[in-house]
Amino acid sequence: MTIKTKENKLLIIKLIHTIIWMFFVLVIFYILYSGIFNKITTFTWIGVGLVIGEGIVLMIFNKFCPLTLIARKYSNSQKDNFDIFLPNWLAKNNKLIFTSIFLAGLIIIIIRLFQNS
Repeated sequence: MTIKTKENKLLIIKLIHTIIWMFFVLVIFYILYSGIFNKITTFTWIGVGLVIGEGIVLMIFNKFCPLTLIARKYSNSQKDNFDIFLPNWLAKNNKLIFTSIFLAGLIIIIIRLFQNS
């Protein structure tokens, strides 16, 4: 496989990975928004399910996104952002930051449910 082909495949993986990451960031912030503003809907619960599903996938793949494992075939880079268009510090701390935000949103939602019942 030529270098150009490897670079193109890695670029496609990075684009797909970044789009999926943006989707999940939006879902996580929607969950937080739902809890803060007490607007808990079916979409909130769908979002919670999607994020939990993502967590299960990450656990199955030993805390790695499957796209990272595929991208590894096309790069020897040791940077945390070799497979996604994010600053390296964010790629490195991504799981900690967004898991914390998700859990905060989930806790707020649970508190709201008890307040409203």
